[in-house]
Amino acid sequence: MNEIDIIQQIKSGEVSKVQFKERLLDSYDIGCELVAFSNARGGTLVVGVKDKTGSVNPLSYLEVQETTNTLGNIASENVVPAILVDVETISVDGGSLVVAHIKEGVNKPYHDNRGIVWVKNGADKRKVFDNAELAEMMTDCGSFSPDEAGVRDATIKDLDENTIKTFLSNKFEKVLVRKGLVGDALREASLDTVCSAIASGHNGEKLLRNLRFIRPDGKITVAAMLLFGKYTQRWLPVMTAKCICFVGNSLGGTQFRDKVNDADIEGNLLHQFETIMDFFTRNLRHIQVGKEFNSQGVLEIPYISLVEFTVNALVHRSLNATAPIRIFIFDDRVEIHSPGTLPNGLSVDDIVVGTSMPRNMFLFTNAIHLLPYTGAGSGMLRALSENMNVSFTNNDRTNEFVITINRKTGNQVEGKSNQVNGNLDTKLRHSDTDSGTDSDTFDNNSATKLGYSDTDLDANSDTFGNDSDTFDNDSDTFDNDSDTKRPKITNKQRDIVNFCSVPRSSKEILERAGVTYHSKNIQTYIMALVEAGYLEMTNPEHPNASNQKYRRRKK
Repeated sequence: MNEIDIIQQIKSGEVSKVQFKERLLDSYDIGCELVAFSNARGGTLVVGVKDKTGSVNPLSYLEVQETTNTLGNIASENVVPAILVDVETISVDGGSLVVAHIKEGVNKPYHDNRGIVWVKNGADKRKVFDNAELAEMMTDCGSFSPDEAGVRDATIKDLDENTIKTFLSNKFEKVLVRKGLVGDALREASLDTVCSAIASGHNGEKLLRNLRFIRPDGKITVAAMLLFGKYTQRWLPVMTAKCICFVGNSLGGTQFRDKVNDADIEGNLLHQFETIMDFFTRNLRHIQVGKEFNSQGVLEIPYISLVEFTVNALVHRSLNATAPIRIFIFDDRVEIHSPGTLPNGLSVDDIVVGTSMPRNMFLFTNAIHLLPYTGAGSGMLRALSENMNVSFTNNDRTNEFVITINRKTGNQVEGKSNQVNGNLDTKLRHSDTDSGTDSDTFDNNSATKLGYSDTDLDANSDTFGNDSDTFDNDSDTFDNDSDTKRPKITNKQRDIVNFCSVPRSSKEILERAGVTYHSKNIQTYIMALVEAGYLEMTNPEHPNASNQKYRRRKK
């Protein structure tokens, strides 16, 4: 920093990262400032400038020496644990200014010599008393891992065996294939049998211990409860999500097109993911893109991008924050609010180029085996390569990371869409929750066409295609009650139709198909058959009812 830089900064006034002091008159107050900088992203203290007016009152040679020594003493005696301060002297007319640079601390939370923790609050500072905020500081510097913390009183009986088996089958696929534990054999095997096949002599509890889902003290980890919990919110009540589709473009709107269960979405992360994706597919428009009239169309926002953004919110949210994930659909935009700002000093500029520094490392490295997640920053790059207008806001004021996706106009909408037709405002707008002077925002406009995703669980599954088998010309391809030609179905899909001669749940159908319980597979093996007229819902008025089943449609 030179004289020109410091004069320009003085003209700009005090901000969260730059503070002015005319002289160091109160060692305790200066110590509190250093604590606040250390607990935030660091900052700069300029001595020789009046904080009220910004006018310069340079220090003499003797005052420079005294100020430098005083800063060193305060950093070691009034800040706990002690910090190092980088001090430089800037010559100005009439004397000098002392500029102290304080780095973001690596041993958060820091406190003063009275035991009080301070953080920056704009150009000022404030005391911290909330345990969740203190835990977040510890998480940022790596001294506390909330995903590896123990869940009090929870046992392995509170984990869902089928979800664990799905996780293990993905993580140890090659081993289980070699042992012949696939398909029906895997579904019928007990958890202990599967674990023994993976590691000889291991039952479910022993293998989960070795995989660190059970701590040495016997407690179930938070990560295990989030991934496998039967009823996660019994133990972790704040780990929920809320989805609302508004009429209009205001967060304060009182009219809704859709509110998922009119309550927080509960369950483990896999269940929350499925519910959120169903919410998107139910309320976003489906667009015909150069396809036949009766084709299903694609979502107005690429499905792959919604998957990546949703999983990022679920896996990378702050586990210390007492707030749900919030997902809002407005007429002109979609917003995904994830509790907690970007961790480890990351900025929006970092993540848009693929830099990844996960907040919940243990959860992150294991969620990839259960959720359709690319990880390592590549997922964000893939999401941004799609044809959409998206912005990111790292909002320090509201302590959340917000993804805002603009909704386009002029799209052809399928009749089944919940969304009301109309000309929507194409200008990207943020809700009131996105505002704040300390926000870090990035806008991305990409012209890349919709591509394929390696997040699909069943890339080789039998689906309706565009090849010569798409339509059958024999008499069996026409519904007696309709003039609409129905697509030919594969043997596996026909087996599902026959299986549904009596009403079946989605779980039963996917087990029959031999695929995992995943939204892509639900679309392929269930909803595609419903849309083609082969299956029907037992409760069509409430598509997402918990007791929803599917049966063969009568001709």
